[in-house]
Amino acid sequence: MLSNLKITNIAIIKETVIDFNNGFNVLTGETGAGKSIIIDSINAILGERTSRELIRSDSDYAEVSAFFTEINDKVKDIVSSFGIQNEEDDTLCLYRKLFIDGKNICKVNGQNVTVSMLKAIGQSLVNIHGQLDNQNLLNEELHYTYIDAFAENRVILEEYKNAYSEYKEAEKTFKDFEIDESEKAKRIDILNYQIEEIKSASLKTGEYDELINRRNILQNYENLYELLNNTNDILKGSDDFKGAEELVNSSVNFMAKASDIDNSLKNIYDNLSEISYNLSDLSSELSAFIYSLTLDPNELNLIEERLDLLSKIFKKYGSNEDEVIDYLDSIEKELETLNFSDRLKEKYKEIMEEKLSILKAKGDILTSSRINAAKMFEKSVCSELVFLEMPSIVFKTVIEETDFNENGKDNIYFLISANAGEETKALSKIASGGELSRIMLAIKNVLSDKDNIQTLIFDEIDSGVSGKTAHKIGIKLKQVSNKRQVLSVTHLAQIAAFADSHFLISKSEKDNKTYTDVKLLDSDGKIDELARIIGGMYITDASKLAAKELIEKSKNLDI
Repeated sequence: MLSNLKITNIAIIKETVIDFNNGFNVLTGETGAGKSIIIDSINAILGERTSRELIRSDSDYAEVSAFFTEINDKVKDIVSSFGIQNEEDDTLCLYRKLFIDGKNICKVNGQNVTVSMLKAIGQSLVNIHGQLDNQNLLNEELHYTYIDAFAENRVILEEYKNAYSEYKEAEKTFKDFEIDESEKAKRIDILNYQIEEIKSASLKTGEYDELINRRNILQNYENLYELLNNTNDILKGSDDFKGAEELVNSSVNFMAKASDIDNSLKNIYDNLSEISYNLSDLSSELSAFIYSLTLDPNELNLIEERLDLLSKIFKKYGSNEDEVIDYLDSIEKELETLNFSDRLKEKYKEIMEEKLSILKAKGDILTSSRINAAKMFEKSVCSELVFLEMPSIVFKTVIEETDFNENGKDNIYFLISANAGEETKALSKIASGGELSRIMLAIKNVLSDKDNIQTLIFDEIDSGVSGKTAHKIGIKLKQVSNKRQVLSVTHLAQIAAFADSHFLISKSEKDNKTYTDVKLLDSDGKIDELARIIGGMYITDASKLAAKELIEKSKNLDI
């Protein structure tokens, strides 16, 4: 359950700490005091999307932390799946810090997590029912989710979704082969031409760069020949002067005699000897290279022609030899596929039909589960609504077959008749605000035993109701709190009277700034607050007496 909530710099809340209890927790206060801010803060710590507008105007950050106790195995498994250590005492601490620039810091048990991880954990900790849920109830496209939740179809629906995904993939693959025959023939002609053009070029990796280098040699042949000969003359020498080889050899001979006299010169002698050998090898290599130099007048023309061909190939099919070879491989495979497309088409048709057969079987199982659950769901919701002062209610679930989609092959929607003798119609056509709140509460109650969420929050479930109906809603919330922790934001004394823990939300001004305070009321404080709700501006002895009587009657009920 949610044991402790600490809020810092959220809207008009500077800082507050709320210690919630088991059972039925009620939050009341004047309009604008900050009750909705408490819910916004809880949404934030549960990983829901937030706005920078949530941050208090005099701060550049906001913080929310929540401490949960008695967490169940499902929550522990989710926490463990994220690599987070569970606490031995079954507690869990969530933390989120919001910055004005939109950044977030999220932690679970002190370990950094993402917002999505925080949300995944939060969805198994708390279920919040607010005005948005009422609006979602009007969206018939979401009605299947209530039936699936009641039928506990999570595994069945997941298996169906996997089958649907596999079928759509097989269908796409099959349709890729259903091309027009004339288009197919045109594509085969294009591929054959491209393959022949590339193959006739006889590409070799690195050839283009080699040809560029050879062309450069031929274009600069005379200059290169002169440079090499001059270098060779310096190394070999001539009739007019001694070459580097001879000079170095002479120095080697001198150093040989010198090292015989002084052993410390041995290293210099060895280095000179190595230089002498290297010079000799370089000279021989250079001479051989000069001897190999040839100039064929036709070679340059042949190179230019080859480079021109390669450039055209590169322009069409790739920037170098390797890319063109890779492209050739891909179009050869495409050609093979097209040539055998009829055979492959038949193969993929069989695969598609097999996947469709599996999909139909999974869809039938899902539909059957929904049909079986719908009758019991209708009965349970009607029973709840009769208790909530809708005695003539008719609530029906319509399940119609439709095309396969990712959620099944069923179009599911609810119809109601709130008054005797009236025809059943869509919720959006006839449900008032008060009726919608009661229907949503009834559905929540019916589904409450189908999940393992320990904390339920009802944000103004009393919208559009009063009197006896409000009293019945209070009884129902109190009943739910016997099994789960319940938090309820309410404006009605009939509901607040049932509270095990009653929190008053109030606001004050100081130094031209607004502050919100949350206070756990004692018995007298609870009477005063209910008297305020009953009497409005004036708390009188009569309103206090009415409040006290309301509280006493709620305690005496066998709930």
